[in-house]
Amino acid sequence: MTKRIGLLGGSFNPAHRGHRRLSLAALDALGLDEVWWLVSPGNPLKAGASDMAPLEARLASAKMMARHAPIRALDLERKLGTRFTVDTVERVQRRFPDRRFIWLLGSDTLPDFHKWRNYRSLARICPIAVLNRPGYDRRARAARAMGWLRRFVRPASQAKEWTEWSAPAIVFLRLPPDPTSATALRALDPNWHMRWTEGPSGAFRPRIDKIEETT
Repeated sequence: MTKRIGLLGGSFNPAHRGHRRLSLAALDALGLDEVWWLVSPGNPLKAGASDMAPLEARLASAKMMARHAPIRALDLERKLGTRFTVDTVERVQRRFPDRRFIWLLGSDTLPDFHKWRNYRSLARICPIAVLNRPGYDRRARAARAMGWLRRFVRPASQAKEWTEWSAPAIVFLRLPPDPTSATALRALDPNWHMRWTEGPSGAFRPRIDKIEETT
């Protein structure tokens, strides 16, 4: 059978339990086989952010948070050499023709969706599922991009049938809320990425001494 994959892009700066809980809830609501976290080398809309941790540390935190779950933390954008989501999705679809993909978009991101490079082209090649984030539902529904996307909204009761939809198609999912925020976590621990160190193979792993300091 064709695998059904949800794509969740982001900085994961750092990855946290909210990412995991939201992904698992979306996996159930959409009948997915896996969720792929696409850890971005750099968000074009956050260029120059001073608190952006190195990609290796963000990827390592995502892999740890995804353990023992049908979630894969990947650096596909770095490997594919893409910068914009529309290009990444096009390349991923070509590279994995035996899988079906749906883009997972947080409702906190939808208000800025119209700023994404060729966002309409992205919607035309891949269905979109909007995952609710506390406090953003009204702004998401009123987002500028919804002026065009509104005509393509599908009922949440049909969410598991998304592979039968023709894009553009967008569905709003009501999932259990989780207030966890990467911004808040960075405020509490600006140097969180220092808890990771590069191992002999080049892979990043937790620094035991630093983790013990925080437990």
